[in-house]
Amino acid sequence: MWISMPRRSMGPLVSLAFILLPLLLLALGAASPASVGNPEDYAADESERGAGDNMVFDDYRGKGCVDDSGFVYKLGERFYPGHSNCPCACTEDGPVCDQPECPKLHPKCTKVEHNGCCPECKEVKHFCEYRGKTYKILEEFKPSPCEWCRCEPNNEVHCVVSDCAVPECVNPVYEPEQCCPICKNGPNCFAGTTIIPAGIEVKVDDCTICRCHNGDWWKPAQCLRRECLNGQSLS
Repeated sequence: MWISMPRRSMGPLVSLAFILLPLLLLALGAASPASVGNPEDYAADESERGAGDNMVFDDYRGKGCVDDSGFVYKLGERFYPGHSNCPCACTEDGPVCDQPECPKLHPKCTKVEHNGCCPECKEVKHFCEYRGKTYKILEEFKPSPCEWCRCEPNNEVHCVVSDCAVPECVNPVYEPEQCCPICKNGPNCFAGTTIIPAGIEVKVDDCTICRCHNGDWWKPAQCLRRECLNGQSLS
């Protein structure tokens, strides 16, 4: 049994479908795997990154010269390869640099700078060192009782050693803080094994009288022996 349905117009629906269909296809295309990322695109990116890590610099041999900062100089130009280098000329064989005779540095230089073609002394010590101690310029000191020293302006120590005179006795002694020996008992000399004072005659026994030489204290005394009988002088 057929039931007859009333017909309605489809015009508005068809028009709406034609409007929505392109929008739907556009949305599906934005979410497609191709738009998320193509494996071939990733491979291209990786190759570009690898090429960046292995950069090959230009070879300027025979064409120019390069300094420490990467600046390029033409053949024939003069330049400084670095801040502490001498000037160089750029040649086909590479930089040819000057080799000047630099002034000698002070032997007491304590600070040297290498900011130019030649090293420079920036600080010289203003003191002297002697036997492990330091002294100011022009300072005088006695490292021992017999030495007198001074720190000179050239940082050198000059010393004078005392020249002791020959002692006028045969039994000199050395006192603390004194350089030269002294004769505590005055001038004397030997009369045999006996020490006698100088300047007088000394009876060393009953038969012998001795006297020291004037000025020659190291010589044995002059002695005069008299005739004796039983240890008694006959004169």
